[in-house]
Parts: sequence; structure tokens; C-alpha cells
Amino acid sequence: MREGTAPVIHRLDYQAPTYWIATVDLTLDLDPAKTLITSKMAVKRNATQAHGALVLHGEELTPLRVMIDGEPVSFRQDGNLLHIDAPDRDFELVIRNTCCPEKNTALSGLYTSGGGFFTQCEAEGFRRITYFLDRPDVMAVYTVLLRADKAKYPILLSNGNLVEQGDLDGGKHFAKWHDPFPKPSYLFAVVAADLVAREQRVVTRSGKEHLLQVYVRRGDLDKTEHAMNSLIASMIWDEARFKLPLDLERFMIVGVSDFNMGAMENKGLNIFNTSALLCSPATQTDADFQRVEAIVAHEYFHNWTGNRVTCRDWFQLSLKEGLTVFRDREFSMDMAGSPSARAVQRIQQVRNLRTMQFPEDAGTMAHSVRPDSYTEINNFYTATVYEKGAEVVGLYQTLLGREGFAQGMALYFERHDGQAVTCDDFAQAMADANPDSALASRLDAFKRWYSQPGTPQVTARGHYDAAAQTYTLTLTQRNPKAGEGAAPQLIPVRMGLVGAEGHALPLNLAGQASVGALETVLLLEQAEQSFTFTEVSSQPVPSLLRGFSAPVLLDDGLTDAERLTLLRHDADAFNRWEASQRLALRRLLDAVQSGQALELDIGFLDAMRAVLRDPQLDPAFKAEALRLPEAAYIAEQLPVVDPQAIHNAVEAAWDQLALALRDDWAWAFEAHQVEGGYRPTAEDAGRRALANLALALLVRGSAMLADPVWPGKAYQQVKDATNMTERFGALSALVQAHAGLADAALTHFHEQFAHDALVVDKWFMLQARTAERDGKVFERVKKLLQHPDFTLKNPNRARSLLVQFCNLNPGAFHRTDAGGYVLWADQVAALDAINPQVAARLARAMDRWSTLAEPFRSAAQEALKRLSERPTLSNDVREIVTKALEA
Repeated sequence: MREGTAPVIHRLDYQAPTYWIATVDLTLDLDPAKTLITSKMAVKRNATQAHGALVLHGEELTPLRVMIDGEPVSFRQDGNLLHIDAPDRDFELVIRNTCCPEKNTALSGLYTSGGGFFTQCEAEGFRRITYFLDRPDVMAVYTVLLRADKAKYPILLSNGNLVEQGDLDGGKHFAKWHDPFPKPSYLFAVVAADLVAREQRVVTRSGKEHLLQVYVRRGDLDKTEHAMNSLIASMIWDEARFKLPLDLERFMIVGVSDFNMGAMENKGLNIFNTSALLCSPATQTDADFQRVEAIVAHEYFHNWTGNRVTCRDWFQLSLKEGLTVFRDREFSMDMAGSPSARAVQRIQQVRNLRTMQFPEDAGTMAHSVRPDSYTEINNFYTATVYEKGAEVVGLYQTLLGREGFAQGMALYFERHDGQAVTCDDFAQAMADANPDSALASRLDAFKRWYSQPGTPQVTARGHYDAAAQTYTLTLTQRNPKAGEGAAPQLIPVRMGLVGAEGHALPLNLAGQASVGALETVLLLEQAEQSFTFTEVSSQPVPSLLRGFSAPVLLDDGLTDAERLTLLRHDADAFNRWEASQRLALRRLLDAVQSGQALELDIGFLDAMRAVLRDPQLDPAFKAEALRLPEAAYIAEQLPVVDPQAIHNAVEAAWDQLALALRDDWAWAFEAHQVEGGYRPTAEDAGRRALANLALALLVRGSAMLADPVWPGKAYQQVKDATNMTERFGALSALVQAHAGLADAALTHFHEQFAHDALVVDKWFMLQARTAERDGKVFERVKKLLQHPDFTLKNPNRARSLLVQFCNLNPGAFHRTDAGGYVLWADQVAALDAINPQVAARLARAMDRWSTLAEPFRSAAQEALKRLSERPTLSNDVREIVTKALEA
């Protein structure tokens, strides 16, 4: 549907369908130009709804025949809807239609890629395969018969268990699959391609044997070991932690290079973007290994949180996505092992939240975790639904503890297995399983996390009474995005008190039993509350929001001296990192707001040196603590944003850190080399992360001093490194420093890995994300658009250049001559004609245009207007641009 004709869909308008579909027998005769689909459905009358016509969804389909109980019936097409006069009873419906997979560049529904057939049906892709009640509350049992050319498509896969397979006349073959579990159409999947598989048989705790298979194109099989190991670890963890076993005879994962998402949790047949599946030390980094492990786990965990219990409607999307992100986070932290490694995982989660979700909360596409309306559901696969949704699920565990949370999960499945439900159902199960908890008595207040958009702002101020030995902490909260008169949210604040000498002080909260704990959770549920601690022997430093116990913006009012105390002594590793970030943030904001050049003081530099040299800190933690805050997070602190001022301040800070700590970086690089073969362990990855950071700063400093030594070492590492983490780290160091050898290193890297699409994506991404200097990055990006390896048709390639540049490189994208905005508008339009979902992601680069300083603001508005005037925009892009212009 084009030209802005799509209606706005409202959550409160939900009505159950007039009919249900109990079973679906699908036959697909696969052909790239004309696939024939025959769908036989057992349609059940919904006695609770008034009788009316059966209206099915269908897009880019050619209907051939419609029959009810074996007799042909008439039908009427109205745009993307098929109207059938149906009897007021149960009946069998048969529909025959065709579609054209090879023309499906949107990669939604059934499409071709690399000579094979693949599907993506979430959110509304099934309607591009056959006519159906394509909504998540319609759950059916599917039997699927696939027929195709055996030589071209030797592997035929669908959901569930393989029932039968064999040869047919004319060089064709067939496979019949049956999924015994009712599922919504968005979980349907088909794959037909020339693939090879890594296989593993495992026995679960229940004694059942299962076949695990990871399918990829020929030549990639050696990159699937990590994915298989991650799948097995996920199965073991889910059964141990939540008593949730695998429920099918087999579990399959398939990799495809043309895919709009990271991966998809289709029941028993997960389809993955190869970027989220393939791993080899020679071609993927430590971060890639970690990402693959997390995404494999995420999709496997969906088998229960999303598949066995699914969403009633798309407004409940976070019911499955937020919950499953929380589960994959818990898994990743458990896999990390040590407390320090777990803390680093949490730091990375929060850094991502602040970079991606906080700006979304403050921008034109701001919405609650459970939105109230949408035009295009694809636009709501957002950081708010996923990442903030996961934080909200984490609040349950904070309030209930691990055991209480597990009890809530058990009750949730006991009540709702096989159903399509709501976020309210999940909340009620958590409360009912823990009737004496703080959650149960505050459930209505807690659920405001689902309904109120925006990031709550918490202010904390403390007063110490030395004579009375009391410390009073006053917390206030406000959320401007939630609207005038919005009720306060329930905010758990995990905290402790740190003495001036660095020791933890016992917590005795007035009015409660004095237990002398060193940590507690305060419940902020009013606009303002005060908490008084007694028997506080010395002036304390409050350590607030430990572990980032709630997704809020915190103004704690601490001085540099107090932050240094936390940086050196806080028992909470997350808050030690937070102290380093706040120390840097204050200096960066001072420079941006004053308009003066940044000059880092000796106190800050000494603090960073102390972190780097501290033998008690793990290298991975040091690498995080020594990184400056992201530009997006800095921008969130400002009412009016000058991207160039932020860029200049950050670059100046890195320059000064590079020069002032030059000897320390050299020590860190040499001391943290990893000996022996590659292992993607948290310990080795941490050492490589710190060594790479040190190398980047050493090359930067050398480039400033015209010293060829460290650029030369980095170039040698690009050529000689035995793993991609070190090779790409050295290449990044040269490119980000604009060092003299950067172009030669880029050329060498591309020549070495030109055959590997995922590595070439990294090559594009690095150049798109490089900090701007004298317009060189912008000019390079324009040239890369014409590179023979660049194409808009592959989502990974489009994202690697355009999304990285426009959405994630503000210093280069926001130009005073508006060149970045012109490029953005042109590329959004070009991409929209091919793949609206990816175009919509690119369009989000302008979410916060109205906060920009001039001349950026007016130029951005002009680019938005120019794009909005195009008559052929997809609903995906039009919704984003329209909302942006309403700001």
C-alpha cells in the first residue's frame, strides 16, 4: 500500500476475529517466477462474534480459485483484502494462488536468495504467500508439502517434524512436514536450497533425543561450530534455569545472506542472517562471537517465550521480544562466568541502551513499551520494544528475586501455554506467583512502565547530619514525555553508601528493622520521597542505581571528588564504570556548552591512568571504563544539539588521552598480548579489547606527532594477525587516526577478504563510522556508494554503509552544507523502492532533527519535507517522516 493510505491501528480497538483457523494444509510447488500455493484450511466459527464475511489478507498474490466444502465460491478483492461470503458455521476452505518469489526484493514472505527459496513472515509476511487471517491471535496446526526441482533445491525444510520425503517424476522431489503445536502465521517458514548441514544429536534431561542441524551454503560449514555450541549451551541453560525443554524431534537453523533482521524464531526452523550465524577466528571478531552466541540463544529461547506462548496482537510485541532479550542477557552473563565478566556484559547492555534507546525515547518516534497505535508494525521493532522491554522484565526480577521470577515464569506457562496473550497476563502471573511481594501490592503502578513513553528522570540529593549520624537521601522523578499529570512510575533504586576511606557503610533505614546490610533496594513510587539512614558514622558517598537497576536518567549531584571515590572503591563494578563515564561526560558537556576548546585536567588524566594501571581490575573492564561516552548519549544531555561541537570535544578528548598517557598505552598494549591459539573466552577477549584500545590511542598519538613507529606496527598487524579481532583492531586504529598507512591497509584488507561478504561489510562499516576530519569521510562514503561491491539490494551491505554513516556517525553526517541530509534523502528514496523495511531504519536518522542547532535544523527539515513529497513512499517510511515533521 502506497501514498499514505494505510490506516492508524489502535490497541484499544482490538477485537477477536469472526473466524478461527484450526488447521492448515499447505502445498507449495516452488518455482522462482511462479510458485503455486494450495491452502486447505479448517475454518471455525467464532461464536462470540457477529457473523460476517470472511476477510483474508493477501499482498502481491494472484488468486486462482476459492472453494468452500469442495464447491467453488465467488470472492471479491479490495486492495490487499480478499472478501469471501462464508457460511455461518465451520467449513473447509481451499484457496489456490500464485506468487513470484524472484521479484520479491522486500524480502518479506517467500523470496529467492542465492539460488534458493527462503521466507520471512514476521510481522505480516505470510500474506505475501497465501491469503490468510494474518494476525498473531489466529493459531493453527500446519502440515506443509513442498515440491521442487531436486537438483536445484536438494534441501526442503519447514516447521516441525519431517513426516515423509521422496522423489517425483520430472527430476522433482517432495518433503512433508508437520508441526504439532498451534502457531500464528508469522512463525511459518520454508527453505528450499542447495545447503549443507552440521548435525548433532543430544539427549535432554528428560531422556529424549533430539537432532540439531545448522544449514548453510557450501563453503561455510567450517563457520558453524560456534553456533552449534551456542545452541547446545542454550538448551542446557533453559532447561536448568527455567525447566523449559526442547519440544520437537529436531531443531534447525538456516543461514541466508539476504535477510532484513538478525534472525527469526520460526517454530523449529530458525532462519538467520549469516552475519548472526557464521563465526571463524579468521573472519569474525570477539564481538561477533559474543553476538552469535546471544542471537542463537535469543531465537532458541523464543521457542517458549514467543512460540508456545505468543502475542494476542502486535501491540504486545514486547511480551515476547523484551522477555526474550532479558533471557538471552541472563544467559550471556551466566556464560561469561566471573563477576567482573558479568559486569562488563551489563555495562555493554547499558551503553547500547543509552546510545540507541534513550534517543528514541526523546525523539519523534517515541513510544511506550506497549504502543497504543501504529501505522506500520515493522516500524515498531525498536530499541524501546526490545531493549527497554528487557529492562522492564529485569525490574520484575529486581523486585521478586531470581526465585520469585522463576515462580512467575512457571505460572505464566502453566496458565497460557498454547495461547496468544498480553503483557497484562504476564504481569498478573508474576504478581500471583508472589502474592506477598512489593510487585503484587503495586501492580498497577508497575504497569505504567508498559504504558508511559519516555525515560524517567530521577534526581537524587543527600544530606548528612554529623551530630545525629543520619544520612537523608531525597529522590524525585519526572517524565516529560509521559505527558502533563502522568502518574509516577515504580522505580527500584539499588544502592549502597561508601565511606570517605572507601569502605562500605552498613545500611539502617529508619522505620525498618536494622539489619546492617551493605546494599538495599529503595522503591521510588512517588514524585518525591526521602529515605533516612541511621548510625552513619561518616559522610557517605551514595552509590545509586547499582547494576543500572532501572532504565532512567539519573542526576545524582555528585562532585568530582565523590565520583573518584566511587571509581576507586565502589563494590559495584557497574557504578565504578559509571563514575568514569560521568567524570568524562562533565568535561565534554562543559566544553560543548561553553564553546571553548576542551582541556582535560590533570586530575582526570591521573584517574584514567590509575584505572589503566590498576592490577585489580580486569582488562575488559578497563577497556570499557576508558572509553568516552558516545556522541548520542552526550546529545541526550543537551536541549539544543550542535553535532559538530560534540564531535570536536570528543575528538579533542581522545587526542589528549592519546598523548598524555602515551607511555601507559604502550605498556598496556605489550602487557595484554594473548599468547597461544585463539579462544573466544571472556578473559582473552578482554585482553584483546584493551590491547586494541591501546593500539588505537598509540596510532592516534603517533599520527599527531608524525611518528611512523606505531602506525607501522599497526600496519604489520593488519597483515600478520592470526585472528580478525586483532587484524580489524589494527585496521581500525589506522583508519580512525587518518594515519598515512590507512589507505594501504584498507586496500590490503579488501584484497585479502574480497571473497567473504561479511568481512567486506566490516570494511564498508569501518569507513562509514570513521570520525570526520576535513570532510574526508563524507567524500569517501559518496565514493563507496559507487563501489563495485556496494548494492542496496542486500540489507547487510546497505546497513554497513548507509545506516552506519547516517544513523551512527553524527560528526560526519551533520554538515553545515547539508550534504549529509541530501545524501540521506536520496538513499532513503532509492532503498524504499527496493526494501521498505531497511529504508525505514535509515529514515530514523532524522528522529531528533528538531533538537538540532542551526543551520542543521532548517536543513534537516528541508530534507524531510523533500522526502515526504515523494508520492510513492512506502507506509514504512511515510510513517516515520510524517511523525518527524510533526515535531
